[in-house]
Amino acid sequence: MKKALLGAATLIALPMAAASAQSDWFAPGQSFPGVYIGAEGGLNWLLNSGNYNMDLGYAAGGKVGYDFVGPRVELEGMYRSNNGRGTANFGNVFSNSAGRIEQVSVMANALYDFFPGAVITPYIGAGLGVAFADSGINTCSLCSTQFAYQGMIGVGWNATQNIRVDLEGRYYGTTNPGAYQNNNIAVMLGVSYKFGQPAVAAPPAAAPPVSAPSFMVFFDWDRSNLSQQALSTIQQAADAYKTKGSARITATGHTDTSGPADYNMALSLRRANTVKDALVRDGVPATAISVVGKGETDLLVPTGDGVREPQNRRVVIALQ
Repeated sequence: MKKALLGAATLIALPMAAASAQSDWFAPGQSFPGVYIGAEGGLNWLLNSGNYNMDLGYAAGGKVGYDFVGPRVELEGMYRSNNGRGTANFGNVFSNSAGRIEQVSVMANALYDFFPGAVITPYIGAGLGVAFADSGINTCSLCSTQFAYQGMIGVGWNATQNIRVDLEGRYYGTTNPGAYQNNNIAVMLGVSYKFGQPAVAAPPAAAPPVSAPSFMVFFDWDRSNLSQQALSTIQQAADAYKTKGSARITATGHTDTSGPADYNMALSLRRANTVKDALVRDGVPATAISVVGKGETDLLVPTGDGVREPQNRRVVIALQ
């Protein structure tokens, strides 16, 4: 039995050691929350206890869970079967007997993936639930209802963004079902499928091209008055106009996405006209300046609706 347990521990340790040695296995992978279903099966050792000597058996089951990206919760059903030999009690008559012990468990598990965004991720977990087990060899089938508990340690391979393969070692036990102490060690191989796919961010919209030379001045939220820095920038634009000699200036006003669209359109025009007035005061003829209002379109920084983004509250001064 000790050799079997050592072999099980080696099976669990090998993938972890390989993952440690092969750091490229931990390249970032796809990770996203979602519901998953899975099936699992493997070898089960019902540890010898009392008068029973149990053979190597098997375990198989299924699960449904939710991955929070790191933490996971799941509901699992499992069937275990082990053959063995021992002294059985038949109405206070003891007899050597051979037979099988079966058990079915329903467990609520909580698990944690240490590297949920990686191709290879080690994990740990624990579970509580209820078990229905034979009370002994050649006794009534699944007649003993018991409190069940388990602990798991394993390593997962995210083969694709939806398919995952797990290699796991676990301890499973219950309160005493009858003629034996119900302690189990299992090595499990499982595969699961996660529904859905990661959200793909839309590529940011390109800022509208502005003919050089150009200048930008920015505004406080819901304001069209000019700061000292804005006045300095407008003076630079006026000087550039005078240096160029013969030019046209377009002052294009913008807002962020907070507020109604029609209000933002009017606000962008007020901002553009404020800049025009400042340019005129700095010596640019009013006839050389065109005013345009874009409202909340042509955002410099793409955002959703209702977002106060300072860089979108601007007027672009373009010389042509």
